[in-house]
Amino acid sequence: MKPDELRRQLLGLQDIKYQKFHGSLLPGVENIIGVRVPLLRKTATDLISCSWQEYLEAALPAADMYYEETVIQGLLIATAKMSLQQRLDYICRFLPKISNWAVCDIFCASLKEAKKYPDAYWQLVLSACQNKAAYHQRFAAVMLLTYFTDDAHAEKALTLLTHLPSQDYYVRMAAAWAVSIFYIRQPDKTLPLLQNNCLDAFTHNKAIQKICESYRVSPADKASLRKLKRR
Repeated sequence: MKPDELRRQLLGLQDIKYQKFHGSLLPGVENIIGVRVPLLRKTATDLISCSWQEYLEAALPAADMYYEETVIQGLLIATAKMSLQQRLDYICRFLPKISNWAVCDIFCASLKEAKKYPDAYWQLVLSACQNKAAYHQRFAAVMLLTYFTDDAHAEKALTLLTHLPSQDYYVRMAAAWAVSIFYIRQPDKTLPLLQNNCLDAFTHNKAIQKICESYRVSPADKASLRKLKRR
């Protein structure tokens, strides 16, 4: 399938109400058709059964006319059958195209192969952490909270989160989200991060806010964490 053919197909799936709603969550993103994520996943699945690689090779080097086209490319890279090395290569080619939190987070959530090959994906996350681009760093933070909260990686992952260099809002929000997930799953390893003020004030306070919003944290622990908030 050629990119313009897929574009016409996506336009046929447009939901104007959803376009307005989703657009309100993505300030500054003006190229949204308005296709719901389940339909995007189905479209990607259908494309995988025919000519996904032909489409991807044509679409990846090009500028995308619509947000949904970028999402589809990410879904293909994450879910099409291919070797580990091929997928890693595609991921590296795709990361520079990520320009908003939604593409980033949908992509990360779909990269379930990371559970099978944690070492290879850990190296990918390390590389993304060192990249100056904001959405490389958000990719790293979301991958950490999604796939690396286990005992083997938690302490190293938390160290990475405290050293993300970008001050971009969406990077700091992802770091706060990640710390909150780590606290829920690895409280003993995460609490010292907050007690010792290892994060910038914004990320620190947002992490505590997100932890306190969780039903998996006891009222007593929430009360203690609120006392750690910085001014």
